[in-house]
Amino acid sequence: MKLRTLIAAGVLAILAPTAALPQALLNLSSVRVQYTTRKNTVKPQGELKAQLDALEAQIAEASRLGRNGDVRRLYAKGMTLLAGRAWTDAADFAASLVLRTEHVVADSTQAYPVRLEQIYAPSIELRSPLSARVTLRNRPTPATGGGPAQPGEVVKDLGTFDGVGRDLRESPFLFELDVRDVSDGAYTLSVEVSSEPAVSELALRQAQGERVEGPLGTSTLNLALRKGLDEEVARLETAAKAAPDDLRAEILFPVDRLANVNRGRLEARTFDPNKDFPAAAAVAAAVTNGKDPFAGRTGDIKRHYRLDAAREIIPYRTYVPAAYTGAKAFPLIVALHGLGGTEDSFFDGYDKLLPKLAEAHGYIVAAPLGYRVDGFYGWGVGSPPADAARRRTAELSEQDVMQVLQRVKQLYKIDENRIYLMGHSMGGIGTWLIAPKYPDIWAAIAPLSGQGAPATLERIRHIPEIIVHGDADPTVNVSGSRNMVAKLKALGAEYKYIEVPGGLHSDVVAPNLGAVIEFFDAHKKAVKTTSPQ
Repeated sequence: MKLRTLIAAGVLAILAPTAALPQALLNLSSVRVQYTTRKNTVKPQGELKAQLDALEAQIAEASRLGRNGDVRRLYAKGMTLLAGRAWTDAADFAASLVLRTEHVVADSTQAYPVRLEQIYAPSIELRSPLSARVTLRNRPTPATGGGPAQPGEVVKDLGTFDGVGRDLRESPFLFELDVRDVSDGAYTLSVEVSSEPAVSELALRQAQGERVEGPLGTSTLNLALRKGLDEEVARLETAAKAAPDDLRAEILFPVDRLANVNRGRLEARTFDPNKDFPAAAAVAAAVTNGKDPFAGRTGDIKRHYRLDAAREIIPYRTYVPAAYTGAKAFPLIVALHGLGGTEDSFFDGYDKLLPKLAEAHGYIVAAPLGYRVDGFYGWGVGSPPADAARRRTAELSEQDVMQVLQRVKQLYKIDENRIYLMGHSMGGIGTWLIAPKYPDIWAAIAPLSGQGAPATLERIRHIPEIIVHGDADPTVNVSGSRNMVAKLKALGAEYKYIEVPGGLHSDVVAPNLGAVIEFFDAHKKAVKTTSPQ
């Protein structure tokens, strides 16, 4: 293989088929929601609508057959059309590219291996050899003013490589990159693939008036680099062996999460090594000194525990008001994040308002991950998903919520008559799934921008509900809440419905969190029901 340009000495490229370990791509549920939201915003008509209708029929068939690569291709085509751009062979090729590695979080003292692959076979006819330019960049600058996110500055140009195969499913292209001089941090690896004919062929094709191929597409991979990572992992594993059982998971979380992210079980964004490793080391140091670092703490606290059924350590986040001393019981809010979110969503999003309201009104807040960012918190009292993998994820998602509830009740003195459940989007859907499954727990619930099954409301007709939805929501149609409200009205249940004129999917949350908390303030659990489980 020829290495055409080498900026960093010692960078090697190896062309060889490899056993592909799937990296965690953006989950298909999130891809589907992004497409639906964009479509409902654009409101396509005429020829575009006809194109999308045909495309969605193809998506349905590919989904039925379990051809996820084709599903991703079709959604990429739909998003391109909705953006007003033509779906070209080059666009098809670009959407097929993916970078995969066994080390999303890596020790930068060692060579960094990454593969360029394809998730489906694009339709493009490639007549010329391919090359790839590799750069390491800072993470993109977030979008502002409605514009796109801006690419981060180049940290290191890792070279341009010839010999890239035209079929990257059959022959993935393996790079081993020298990142030893790169500082610890979070980065984006970018690989731009180009097709350039030989000089003789170039002259002939230009003379014949043919298009000369150039850049075809770029694939990116978010990664994190840490020097001495392997030694850091070994130190935490040693410290955990001497720790009390209830603190062992706090020390081992980054080790466990590192392994699962690198195995492709979890998206890289569910893990922040620059925070999580130091936090675990601090717990280990406290344990060495005979202290429990969580004893007596109030405020914003990240915790972890082992979900045995999943054989994973799961994070959750809590807020404990400054007034809490354990002398009296406090009310508890369980907050469920939306699709693609994490346990941090209700703390770092929605204007960071929920912790402030919890402090002002005296609530403990518990925000579970729900096992996965697309767990959907179970299937409630309905039928389980037919797909075994989907069923397992949903089951563990529900288990995570309920185990976090039990853990918080063990750690803090909780008022059993004042336990509340709320959630946004997927979390709003989850609220209407979990509440009927466990109807004797909740004093009131608050589904925001969600939807549910009206038939399940009979089981929770005794639980007051506050529901919020925007009538212009492009992601979850407002009919999802309207149908539930109509059933609540027919049941004679107590509810408050806030429908926001012109409200979208997420912008209705923060302005109405105060109303949610005031609703919770006004309601304690009713007399215990005898609803069948």
